[in-house]
Amino acid sequence: MNRPRGSDPRLFPLVAAPVMGLLALGEAQLDETFRPDLLPLAVVAGWIAAAFVVAARFPAIGCVLMAGFYPLGLLIGAPGPGGAGLISVLLAVGWAGYAAPARRSLIGTSLAALVFIVADATQHGLSWDTIFFPLVFYPGRWAGALVQREQTRSAQLVELTAVLDAQREATAHAAVIEERTRIAREVHDAVAHSVSVMTLQVGGVRRQLADVFEERPTERDVMLGIERLGRQSVDELRSLVGILRESGNDESAAVVPSLSRVSELVADVRAAGLPVELRMDGQALELPRALDVSGYRILQEALTNVLRHAADAQTRVLVCYAEDAVELGVENDPPARRPVTVEAAGGAAAIGGHGLVGMRERAAMFGGTLDAGPTADGGFRVRARLPLTGRWR
Repeated sequence: MNRPRGSDPRLFPLVAAPVMGLLALGEAQLDETFRPDLLPLAVVAGWIAAAFVVAARFPAIGCVLMAGFYPLGLLIGAPGPGGAGLISVLLAVGWAGYAAPARRSLIGTSLAALVFIVADATQHGLSWDTIFFPLVFYPGRWAGALVQREQTRSAQLVELTAVLDAQREATAHAAVIEERTRIAREVHDAVAHSVSVMTLQVGGVRRQLADVFEERPTERDVMLGIERLGRQSVDELRSLVGILRESGNDESAAVVPSLSRVSELVADVRAAGLPVELRMDGQALELPRALDVSGYRILQEALTNVLRHAADAQTRVLVCYAEDAVELGVENDPPARRPVTVEAAGGAAAIGGHGLVGMRERAAMFGGTLDAGPTADGGFRVRARLPLTGRWR
């Protein structure tokens, strides 16, 4: 699952490297038992830090290297294993369980346990403690794998939510199409047919009474007017049927929410009377479906709020594609027809209702951020950032 910027899980071993290395040095310096062997323990501390760096790229290999600090310390005469080293091994096998494929992390954990068992048995002989502590490596690996599994399930839930949202849109659109088709059929088969028949009958009566109407031009003009109006009505009904069927034919598809259709969204809002400009920056990317739908919905909700509370305000929409994120923005000037207030600027409903909450939730699903609030001149601004990096993809 994606996370806010700066909390990428791949940073964990890179952060742990200096932290655990310094912790091992501090342990050697402050513990009276270890202080006489500060130099070899400093070498061990450097080994721990280097193993974490390797684990950032190769998690399973890194956990095996981490276990190697114990035999290394024995070879150079360092006492141990110390608490910092043991904690580092548990963190390394947990990271392998999280970041490496299951089989690879299991092999890495088993090799790390074997390294510890052989080293301790060589130094102290085979005992219960020699076998017991390395067995704790396996629960550490399991904990990392459990975190990974839960994050994968969360990502799948986000994807499923987006799919269900799209299916709901498609179902609703299909229902509209079916209803429009039914109305078009009724208009064509009943109303248009009846009006057409009446028009033909009026024309027939006019022709049969042509001799009578020669002496009564006023009545003749009325009949001609009725006949002409009937033909116009038939033409208008057929035009209406065409419009209804145009959106209800079998070839039309439901509108799929997507940032690739943002220009159509802006055009619809502009047609509703809102003066809005669209700016696209960067090269359009093929986005994950769930993120694509959520980005579209954020812009749609923000523009709906502007229409509701500042329908005459000049509005600007921004869609910016970067390498690691999609940035979205909707900003409107103060409305011209009302006093400049937060509500008039489009913010009251978002702040007091559920619109802004929903937009924040959509952004948070992908580790993104959303900022909204009044501008200095009394307008309102909504900005969202949806990262494209992350394991959820």
